[in-house]
Amino acid sequence: MEHREHRTTNPGVPPNTSPGQARRLLSLNEAATVLGLSKVSIRRLIWRAELPVVRITRRLQVDVRDLERLIEQAKDRIG
Repeated sequence: MEHREHRTTNPGVPPNTSPGQARRLLSLNEAATVLGLSKVSIRRLIWRAELPVVRITRRLQVDVRDLERLIEQAKDRIG
C-alpha cells in the first residue's frame, strides 16, 4: 500500500511546495489563487501596469514580492 503525505492547503503557498520552501516566482494561475482572483483579472492587472511581470523564456511569472506590494496598496486606510 502506498503512503501519501497529506498536507493542508495554504492559499499563500503554491502547490507542490514543501514546508519551509518558498518560491519567489509564481505562475499566473498561482498568483490568481493567492489573490483569490481569476487568471483574466491577473492579466488585466498586468496590462494596466499595476502588477509587474517577469518573463523568463516565453513563460510569464509574477514575483511574490509584487503580489505583497499590491495587497498592501489595496488596503483601505480608514481613520
